[in-house]
Amino acid sequence: MIGGCRLISQIKPIVESLLQPFLDENSFELVDVEYVKEGSNWFLRVYVDKEGGIDIDDCGRISEFLSEKLDEKDPIPTAYFLEVSSPGAERPLKKVQDYHKAVGQHVFVTTYEPVDGLKEFEGMLLSFDEQTVVVEIGKKKHEIPYNKVASARLAIVF
Repeated sequence: MIGGCRLISQIKPIVESLLQPFLDENSFELVDVEYVKEGSNWFLRVYVDKEGGIDIDDCGRISEFLSEKLDEKDPIPTAYFLEVSSPGAERPLKKVQDYHKAVGQHVFVTTYEPVDGLKEFEGMLLSFDEQTVVVEIGKKKHEIPYNKVASARLAIVF
């Protein structure tokens, strides 16, 4: 299984390298790539966005391009389902740029260990300086060290 784990960790950068030139050329942003097993099936999921949002036609073009490239290179030895979609309204914050773009928006952040006695923070992202994520909950500001963030995403306020 060690070889299998190594293969799984190599798939994301391979897919990114195959896809990035096409995305750059067409003003798309690669949000994330996942290669996961669910039940007995493997799924290669690619989340893409663009200014103003992505639509079904965009997903189809990206899927067609990536499918052709994957068929040429054949980097994945097992059968899998390819899914290309929008990251959704509660888009994950994966890259430093994602945090910068999310300043002023409502976010949900989890941490590896408690910060200010909490491991979950849902509120307004006030600032991000690549060292500290500042989230305001109510009137209280929480300064979360970036290296303690386990996950973060935009959050919808109802």
